[in-house]
Amino acid sequence: MRINSKEELLNKKAQIEQKLKDFTCRVLVCSGTGCMASGAQKIYDEMVRLCEGIDGVRIEMQKDIPHVGVIKTGCQGLCELGPLMRVEPYGYQYVHVQEEDCLEIVERTVRLGQPVDRLFYRHGDEVCPKPEDIPFLNRQTRIVLENCGKIDAESIDEYIAAGGFAALAKAVTEMTPQEVIDEVTRSGLRGRGGAGFPAGKKWSQVARQAEKTRYVVCNGDEGDPGAFMDGSVMEGDPYKMIEGMIIAAYAVGAENGYIYVRAEYPLSVARLRLAISQAEKYGLLGDNILGSGVNFHLHINRGAGAFVCGEGSALTSSIEGNRGMPRVKPPRTVEKGLWGKPTVLNNVETYANVPKIIVQGADWFRTIGTEGSPGTKTFSLTGAIENTGLIEVPMGTTLREIIYDIGGGLKSGAAFKGVQIGGPSGGCLIEDQLDAPLDFDSVKKLDAIMGSGGLVVMDENTCMVEVARFFMSFTQRESCGKCVPCREGTKRMLEILEKIVEGRGEMSDLDELEELATMVQSMALCGLGKSAPLPVLSTMKRFREEYEEHIRDKKCRAKVCTALRQFHINPEFCIGCGKCAKNCPAGAISGKIKSPYHINNDVCIKCGSCKDNCNFDAIYVEM
Repeated sequence: MRINSKEELLNKKAQIEQKLKDFTCRVLVCSGTGCMASGAQKIYDEMVRLCEGIDGVRIEMQKDIPHVGVIKTGCQGLCELGPLMRVEPYGYQYVHVQEEDCLEIVERTVRLGQPVDRLFYRHGDEVCPKPEDIPFLNRQTRIVLENCGKIDAESIDEYIAAGGFAALAKAVTEMTPQEVIDEVTRSGLRGRGGAGFPAGKKWSQVARQAEKTRYVVCNGDEGDPGAFMDGSVMEGDPYKMIEGMIIAAYAVGAENGYIYVRAEYPLSVARLRLAISQAEKYGLLGDNILGSGVNFHLHINRGAGAFVCGEGSALTSSIEGNRGMPRVKPPRTVEKGLWGKPTVLNNVETYANVPKIIVQGADWFRTIGTEGSPGTKTFSLTGAIENTGLIEVPMGTTLREIIYDIGGGLKSGAAFKGVQIGGPSGGCLIEDQLDAPLDFDSVKKLDAIMGSGGLVVMDENTCMVEVARFFMSFTQRESCGKCVPCREGTKRMLEILEKIVEGRGEMSDLDELEELATMVQSMALCGLGKSAPLPVLSTMKRFREEYEEHIRDKKCRAKVCTALRQFHINPEFCIGCGKCAKNCPAGAISGKIKSPYHINNDVCIKCGSCKDNCNFDAIYVEM
């Protein structure tokens, strides 16, 4: 069971490859969180039942039944079209698969190799039978997500067959720790958690510390609304991230590592536990890895849902069993991190890039992306867009390519208005910036941050003031409360934004908002606090006229802010029955029986009770 050398790993790989060749047909059922929520488990169970001997199904063809493998994969990317299924070797990609479709898939595709056309993705009038035919998938460059959707997410054997742990074997048998650090440094890999700090530089800072007890920590606490990239990697290919962590541990001399993952990611937690157990059985984790004398033990810590624990010092404090609160820096995590020891802290995507860099080299990695930001970036594409899902593209790809070429444009042909990048601590980019490259340095120049990679696309029906209020509500609620600027500043900013969306704002509020935002940005203790005002600052800069309309005209052009609604009675339709007045809780409606009634909008509380109770459609709404 245990693999004790690089040669034994290669032999194991050959054995598994031969075993996989015995499967003349493989059914790959997407088992990412999105598809599981849509019923993928039932589909998997039904396919297993139907393919296990295929008893009772077309007995006359029993001799021609192929050996079938039904596999649970990670996210296949097209989240909005789930449940998803691929059938190999035919390469068919099925979308919106239902339990009742399984029998037809088995009879036609599994047994006869024939497609079920109605389950194919359609791009306009074009039918797309295979992943490479689908624009959403064929325009991506997958490094981190290379195996997601292609291998069994719960099988270390399939990861080894796909080349897994070859990088680890190379690192511990052919390279010194310093050579590993040098290779990662030359690659230009920058931390994908948001800050973009060079990974090799961080590793070298830990390696040169006098203290010899060191730790490797993975930040899997993906807390941004609309972000699910790291979760998808942990669900779909946990072994790649784990391999990257072992290589980092070898490079810096750490013998223990921790994965800090959200408790709201139960599937990620389950698959990480399984992956760690399998790696330990094979001797790829634990003591004397691959007979090299390298020891590394991996542990999982579940976060309790605090957004602030995505910040490095708060995360390490939480692992230690303390309240997750940021601390003043310096000293930084590389000097005094977990339990006061030097600590490498990177996120899931950063570690998942490392194996490819070690195997294929820094020069190869630098051929992808931009000079200052090599490699690829994963994004979760959500919002008012045709194709939502998980994507990976080279750094420097433009928003226009992502939204229109990959995402298929906006739903129902609506006009583009903006995209929120970087989550609640990010900024809003507009149409003039659609052709700007997305990399760490370029995005920073646009007064936004890359963040972990969440992209929320907004159309003309989005109120930007409400967007700012929503994100400020999130960050204010998630503030740890340790420093006054963040605790009180974000609270006051939220109060002002709520006033504006409720139609009670004043022009002086805009100056106060900007003043508070600048104060919080410059004086908050941690990076999360400093970036909290970004959604407000960016929307005020690019959509100031919407703020002014809410205050001056008491109107929301997107017709989203319900407090700015005005209810009116059409005298031509009103018969003067008085039912609306009887049901008005604020006494805002007056009039005489058998004569048209009138609504006083200064008193009206916008509840809509009058409109709901009018039998003659005499009441209408203006915004």
